[in-house]
Amino acid sequence: MKPLIVANWKCSPVTLKEAKQLFNSVARGIKNIKNVETVICPPFIYLPILGVSAFAKGFGGLRLGSQDCFWEEGGAFTGEVSPKMLKDLGVKYVILGHSERRKYQNETDEIINKKLKAALKIGLYPILCVGDKNRESKGGIKEISLQLEEDLRGLENADLSKLAVAYEPIWAISTTKGGVAATIDNVKWAVFYIKNVLAKLFGEDITKKIKIIYGGSVDSENAKGYIKKANFNGLLVGGASLNAKEFIKIIKAAV
Repeated sequence: MKPLIVANWKCSPVTLKEAKQLFNSVARGIKNIKNVETVICPPFIYLPILGVSAFAKGFGGLRLGSQDCFWEEGGAFTGEVSPKMLKDLGVKYVILGHSERRKYQNETDEIINKKLKAALKIGLYPILCVGDKNRESKGGIKEISLQLEEDLRGLENADLSKLAVAYEPIWAISTTKGGVAATIDNVKWAVFYIKNVLAKLFGEDITKKIKIIYGGSVDSENAKGYIKKANFNGLLVGGASLNAKEFIKIIKAAV
């Protein structure tokens, strides 16, 4: 199973020139790296431009991803971007249920479930984010289980081979107040636990096909440990993905 390394640029960079430079730098830096799936998730506005750039320059090692999508294919929904639009732009992956959208856009598990179904129907590969708010709270584990149960409710087993689950310990995210990077010991239980929940919901055969990746203050120093020691199948990288040299180091560490 290839490691899945996802760059979530969030609301950055603020100019097209910077976005192109960052994208091109990463593409050149990983052109000889094999056996890894690298996904760039820029703001919506850059997707068509970077998509054309990737095609024109033959950046076959990079995949495009979106940071979100709506649950309808089109219609009177001001400000929304549909999964069908994303598919038409050559987007392959879509991040759904990110902790920041749960917090700032008040996204509920019901909303995330609708988005997952819409994305899968159109052929996108969702990256579902789940996580716990408090490192010290045993209730956090139950929180992750409930998110998985509600977010994946009603999905068909056949679609789940396209799914990746990103574990985000919210207390470890660098943009969270007081956030401290998680150690291997802090999070190594998560892969086993998430797979156990998924196996109960969908069976072990399907669960084996689902990648479990880690997101939370990832950098080039800790990236290898999360994959080699904590057994995650990849990484969801936030702030560090905005530095091309650092992100390339993370990709190299993963393989």
